[in-house]
Amino acid sequence: MGNVLLLNRKQVETVLDMKDTIKAMKTAFGQLSDGTAILPQRIVISSKKGLSLYMPAYLPQSKSLAVKVVTVFKDNLKSYDLPTTLGKVLLQDIETGDVICIMDGGFLTAMRTGAVSGCAIDYLAKKETETVGLFGTGVQGMTQLWAACVARPSITKGKVFDVRRDIAENFAQQMTDKLKIPIEVANSAEDIIESSEIVLTATTSAAPIFHGKWIQPGTHISGIGSHSPGTRELDSETIVRSKVVCDQVSACLAEAGDIIIPITEGIITKEHIYGELGEIITGKKAGREDNQEITLFKSVGLAVQDAATAKLVFDKAKADNIGTTVDI
Repeated sequence: MGNVLLLNRKQVETVLDMKDTIKAMKTAFGQLSDGTAILPQRIVISSKKGLSLYMPAYLPQSKSLAVKVVTVFKDNLKSYDLPTTLGKVLLQDIETGDVICIMDGGFLTAMRTGAVSGCAIDYLAKKETETVGLFGTGVQGMTQLWAACVARPSITKGKVFDVRRDIAENFAQQMTDKLKIPIEVANSAEDIIESSEIVLTATTSAAPIFHGKWIQPGTHISGIGSHSPGTRELDSETIVRSKVVCDQVSACLAEAGDIIIPITEGIITKEHIYGELGEIITGKKAGREDNQEITLFKSVGLAVQDAATAKLVFDKAKADNIGTTVDI
């Protein structure tokens, strides 16, 4: 018997801010790099209706033990009026093992994904970056753009691109209001690349969304949209021209088509990967080394991000007396 705090999406949104989430990502990836974090391989169960993923992690220094359950069921919207992707996070007491909180994982996932890109931008983008471009205008795109502007307050304008221009225009207005800088809709993918010092990709595209030859020297790219071996947002030329930093090399070699496909084609070897974000955070490897480098952060998403963010949410919710406690 124990008390469990229940937090819905709106309550998670209430307590999470980007600056604190970026800080939590730096701590989590530092623990991953120094070997104190425990991160088992995610478990995937395939059924007739879709995929179920179980993502556990333990961060001893952050006192966070958690598992995220994510499902991708393609008929949800049509048959049940539910999102295709659903997620919940269970946070445990590290002393007793008891589940102490169950929270919605949708907004949490978007925030931790944006925040890890913000963390990478802090180490890999030029210091006085003024322009940012975004492909994909869903909730992941929102947090990517938000995190970039938190990590680089020098940003003065942004551009966005989506296959649906009406959606992109609505998104641009919302983000202009939120970030207090002008966000415009780009006329083409090339327009985004040629006018942006930071490029963010957060799409569901299975094929490359721009040509690597367009990328300007000094650009930083964060690629978070594709996370399966047969799909990619970034073409081989982009990978070849970039200093590639992964959230975790082994995870990217197993799941990131952006990297797996050019390796399979024989265009690069796995040695082309420069290193992991945690190695840069802990000072084991340098981040950006000059203003001409093209840097690329490739993320497939790790459970340490969820565990760290869940603990942050729980602590803030408890402090602000937010949520419903039930006895289970």
